[in-house]
Amino acid sequence: MVSQFTLVMFLSVVVASISQVLLKKSTLKTYDTVVKEYLNPYVVSGYVLLFVSMLLTVYAYSGMDYKNGPIIESMGNVIVLVLGYFVFGERISFRKLAGIVCIIAGIIIFHL
Repeated sequence: MVSQFTLVMFLSVVVASISQVLLKKSTLKTYDTVVKEYLNPYVVSGYVLLFVSMLLTVYAYSGMDYKNGPIIESMGNVIVLVLGYFVFGERISFRKLAGIVCIIAGIIIFHL
């Protein structure tokens, strides 16, 4: 059975992935001033989500084995790839797909 701390860690990875998408969305726009470039809703919400992700990660590590953290966090690469495909219409190349397959295979092998 999956512990609550593992679920919190996975939630942390999802939140961090969403924040990365928000920050990338901000870079695709042009702004009048430097202040608007760094203090717009995308950037502010992206950094707030990163802070929330950090708090969730600290909480998750308080009750789970440290060896499982990096394994769960590697799923962030998969989530960002999927979000990039759906939000930005990014192409999933063969190299990206091969990398994701390697990450997922590593996770599966680790848990055997």
